[in-house]
Amino acid sequence: MIGKLTGQLLEKNPPEVLVDCHGVGYEVQVPMSTFYNLPAIGERVSLLTQFIVREDAQLLYGFGSAPERAAFRELIKISGVGPRTALSILSGLGVQDLAQAVTLQEAGRLVKVPGIGTKTAERLLLELKGQLGADMGAAHAHATSEAQVDILQALLALGYNDKEAAAALKALPPDVGVSDGIKLALKALAK
Repeated sequence: MIGKLTGQLLEKNPPEVLVDCHGVGYEVQVPMSTFYNLPAIGERVSLLTQFIVREDAQLLYGFGSAPERAAFRELIKISGVGPRTALSILSGLGVQDLAQAVTLQEAGRLVKVPGIGTKTAERLLLELKGQLGADMGAAHAHATSEAQVDILQALLALGYNDKEAAAALKALPPDVGVSDGIKLALKALAK
């Protein structure tokens, strides 16, 4: 079906955009992560798409990157998660955050997304475990031992973002213990 749109951006009304492709205007629903990276109105835009046909509608969803579209496709495969919920998850978390939440099995991150309760979050983590976590979790890639995973979780729980936590983790010796690692990481982040 429709896999990609390239054309002139006519309107931006979150979460929907209107893209003119040679005289045909396509209404495309996009996650906020894509929306924030769109060019100005009147500029040329290119979106990867997912076309969904329902009994009452034909909907087009657009994404700025292939990992976003892949995550969306994995999310809508899960029973009880429709395109609107999948878009909400990607708008609230982003692909890297979602992959890291799946890798570390952190339901708390998913519950922060509007419309996601504890049971849904746990089901998402269970169903996505082999799909997203290993392939897309960038910050977790730096955590090679159980101690490093624990240190990473502690830094995230303290409010540091993924980039800061991953950078602090890189600076640690590979065989450091959890408590010493947290102390060293916090010292490095305090500078």
